[in-house]
Amino acid sequence: MGEMTTGWGSERGARAPLLGRDEEMRLLDEAMETMRSRAEARVVTVLGPAGIGKTRLIQDFILRQREGTKRPLKVFRGSARDLPTSYGIFARLLRARFGLVEGMNPEAAKAQVRAQVSKVLDDRKVGDVIYFLGQLLDLPFEESPLTRALKDESHQSELVRRAVVKAFIEADASHSPLCLVFEDLHNAHDDSLGLLRYLLEYVQGPVLMICAARSELVGRYEDWPRIGEARHRVIDLPPLDDESAAKVMAALLAPCTAPAGQLVEAACAYAGGNPMMLEQMVRIYHDVGVLRERTALATAPQWEIDLEKLSSAKLPLTIEDAVSARIGALDAEERALLEQASVMGSVFWRGGFVALRRADQPAPGFWNASDDEDAERIDELLADLVERDYLLKLPDSTFPGTDEYIFKHNKEREAVEQHLSTAARRRLHRIIADWMEHQENVQTNVEYAAMLARHRELGGDGYEAGLTYLRAGDLARQRYSNSRAGEYFQKGLELLGEAAVVRRLGALHNYGDVLQLTGHIDDALAAFGEMRTLAYRLDLRGKGGAAHNRIGRLHREIGSLDEAGQHLQTALALFESAGDERGVASTIDDIGKLHWLKGEYDLALGELREGLRRRQALGDPRSIALSLNNLGLVLQDSGDFKEARVAFDQSLRIRREIGDLVGVVVTLNNLGTVAQDQRDFERALQLFEQAREVAKEVGDRNKLALVLTNIGETHYRSGQPNKAIDVLRQAEELCDELGDKLGLAEVLRGLGKAYMLQGDLVRARDCIGRAVDLFAAVRSKVHLGTALRTLGEITAAGGWGAAHTKSAREYFARAVAIFEQTGNEVELARTFKAYARFLQSEPEFTDDENARAEAWQMQARADEIFGRLNISAADTGQSPALP
Repeated sequence: MGEMTTGWGSERGARAPLLGRDEEMRLLDEAMETMRSRAEARVVTVLGPAGIGKTRLIQDFILRQREGTKRPLKVFRGSARDLPTSYGIFARLLRARFGLVEGMNPEAAKAQVRAQVSKVLDDRKVGDVIYFLGQLLDLPFEESPLTRALKDESHQSELVRRAVVKAFIEADASHSPLCLVFEDLHNAHDDSLGLLRYLLEYVQGPVLMICAARSELVGRYEDWPRIGEARHRVIDLPPLDDESAAKVMAALLAPCTAPAGQLVEAACAYAGGNPMMLEQMVRIYHDVGVLRERTALATAPQWEIDLEKLSSAKLPLTIEDAVSARIGALDAEERALLEQASVMGSVFWRGGFVALRRADQPAPGFWNASDDEDAERIDELLADLVERDYLLKLPDSTFPGTDEYIFKHNKEREAVEQHLSTAARRRLHRIIADWMEHQENVQTNVEYAAMLARHRELGGDGYEAGLTYLRAGDLARQRYSNSRAGEYFQKGLELLGEAAVVRRLGALHNYGDVLQLTGHIDDALAAFGEMRTLAYRLDLRGKGGAAHNRIGRLHREIGSLDEAGQHLQTALALFESAGDERGVASTIDDIGKLHWLKGEYDLALGELREGLRRRQALGDPRSIALSLNNLGLVLQDSGDFKEARVAFDQSLRIRREIGDLVGVVVTLNNLGTVAQDQRDFERALQLFEQAREVAKEVGDRNKLALVLTNIGETHYRSGQPNKAIDVLRQAEELCDELGDKLGLAEVLRGLGKAYMLQGDLVRARDCIGRAVDLFAAVRSKVHLGTALRTLGEITAAGGWGAAHTKSAREYFARAVAIFEQTGNEVELARTFKAYARFLQSEPEFTDDENARAEAWQMQARADEIFGRLNISAADTGQSPALP
């Protein structure tokens, strides 16, 4: 329940008592005491409908903590309502932490952030930290070696940013306990919630994090109450009971000069235990004349009651009635200003109203800079609407030199906007767009660029709207908001149609990139295909090479290896023709990985070493580490484990030096698979555990799931299926939460093997069957073939009962066909080995000469492939590795 601040002579800051919340306050006190006594992070989420008193409960709790103890406590607040941007809740919180005030010079603000971060971290990696914190604050800092290395890796950069924010909070809390309050989370952007979820899960040390939201938050994230597990308490705020509600209303009506029992009774019947609705009834009593000030000169509010008006007034029965009554109390000038505000958006600015007011006025012959009569009138109207609780003035403004506001109640905004005609809205959108175009930060802030684009679109200017949406997409991609970037790119390209060819060319590349990152493979292929067409028409060979390279990599990802090879070779020729050395080196590396997938290890090693040589000449540490990692994968699969370890160790050293933590996870995982292939299971588990810890540190749950999958596989390959199943079930749950179909399919394949080793063929069959369906759904041919081979093995072991023989042959045959089609000789040879074992051991084929001959032929072909490829054992390379 907020402060009572009305325009009826009430004492500013007067508040009703907090009643009926003793148990909720006890739970907050308990969380604070545990955080302090154990120096352990605690999380409390307060849920409830609008007006139920979430903010008031938290405010009183903080005041009690500050007044009731002399122990130091730093409290910082962020709200999704204040700044409706990707990381708005963190921008406000960090601005408070660093003491940044409205209108502060950007250079002074950066100097202040740098100084305070240096103090907290003792100058350790300050450049990296302030770069990522600056992104949340919209303060651009100079890049460091780490940030330059991650510049083109949006997913990895996002993970490193999470780790940096976590590390700073933990370091800050080590000096003095922290209480971080995050409000209105039901309105928060997914990017903000993604970062917050990570912090709630992993932050360590004396930090109490309080989250407040409506229940819709749990509708968006059903697992929210389980985040952080035992250290997280959820408080559902119920309505006030009748007695408490009556006491609150009596306190709100305390300025009345006569008994207010009838007013209390009517208000409580309307409010249903909602404190905000009780406050709203006080405003309505004033609006309809039931309450009136005795004198405007009184030092304290004194209200007279008109009981006759109470009996004749039409008091609201529903929230909608209350909203209508509030809107009806506005005069024409006030209503017009609120109509303009509703069109401006979820936030609006005083400067925008000035532009709207002057839109139809002729300019004076001589513009007197001191003549601001219209602006002063706008200020009066805004101040009055704030006093009467229609609007809320925000403490900071996005645009320097102009105040920022929001509607106090969303339903009032919706009701006001309904009164405008379509033509009137279009005209207002055009004026607002023209004003926004000239404000600072619009060109560098994702949300405000998108807001400008929306105003252009709704104002009827599709061309400018399209260009602005593309700019918003670029900004979102730079901030690693891939889903949002995809939305903006799609909208911008649709609005531009065939216009702005050069601008569309770059946008199509970035659009295809975010589509690939978000798993929309077909749409990504279409975007890169359109990019290729435009590049060809303009004879831009470097751009054409980039389009073919990305198409080739996508085909490689889904197992269409021949098509991938054609596109990658085309890309190489185009890059060479354009003199693009970076593109040449990258494509050579991609061709090497393609040979690796086909089992052509000699060719792969040649290409990868050439790519590495070129990247070393270019001097890019991150790409050098990537090439070394890829080289290690091929050496591993070809059985040269010693050289594979050398390559992985070199890659790991570089990635640690440049702070590429995601790369560290990748290479540690791959070193673990080398130890696993050498049957050094103890060493493999040590490396996988290291990878798991780093993955948890950076919050990369996809990598964490993969490492868990490999830990599970290590257990069942070492003869411990029970341990394997426990770990793989964790990985399964994680992949399911993430929507990672490919990762889930890998986990299910591992579970199938573990259950088969355990002798539970029914569960093994079920897991592998689900894996086959998932691999087919994600169009991963190599994975599908591998799963079909495992399904054949399980079926051969009796998973389908008496009719298993025919089914097993079908699964083996389908796997063979896939590997022959894709040209993957290694997996083809492994499948021949498994198929041959089945034909030789199945009693049904004991006297079948044709089946026995077929088995010998497959054995011979497999041996020939392994011999030619110099692979010492057919069971290498079973665990998922990471390029």
